[in-house]
Amino acid sequence: MKTVALIPIKLGSKRVPGKNIKPFFDGTPLMSFIQQACFDSKNIDEVYIYCSDEAVIPYVLPGVKFIKRPAFLDQDDKNANDIIREFMNAVDADIYVNAHTTSPFAKVSTIEECVDKVASGEYDSAFCAESLRTFMWQEGKPINFDPDHFPRTQDLPQIFGETSIAYVFTKESFLKHNRRLGSKPYIKEVSKIEAIDIDYPEDFEIANAIYKEVIKKNGRTDY
Repeated sequence: MKTVALIPIKLGSKRVPGKNIKPFFDGTPLMSFIQQACFDSKNIDEVYIYCSDEAVIPYVLPGVKFIKRPAFLDQDDKNANDIIREFMNAVDADIYVNAHTTSPFAKVSTIEECVDKVASGEYDSAFCAESLRTFMWQEGKPINFDPDHFPRTQDLPQIFGETSIAYVFTKESFLKHNRRLGSKPYIKEVSKIEAIDIDYPEDFEIANAIYKEVIKKNGRTDY
């Protein structure tokens, strides 16, 4: 059973200019982290950077492959499923791991667990999520609690918020549902640090501080 990782990259980030190649405090480009995590995962056979701009090639880690994708996939009306579908035409596999550079603290063990769950046949897909137990409102109304019978935070219903770490799915499931999550997904709960997703400049600064003070300075891997 062949498993490949797809890491899509668009260099022209609007909210954080040069985001994917932007260096952390020690000079490590953002896109290096997820490449290394996928490459170190024992149950992933090949790792690919999928980008329309060859300027990304110097940032591709040794052992990771580069495929130039069609420029039309950079258009704002294209989504993740469009990119995956085009990639599948270029690289055949039984299981695909759609991972993202914006999750610098993705753990190898997390990715391996998601792949194992899908490879077992018990699940047709998997994704990483953060458990959200907080008082939530929509259009001025509470949506997960009764304000007349105020619960403790720990008694709120468990709601999961997707992270961008990795989506794992079989080829069969994608072709059947035309999306990266099938009808029976495995949800891998991750910590707040691992769930960090870089979308805005302040996200990058927070991630940089965590990398410097928590991971590099104190050598923590138990986040």
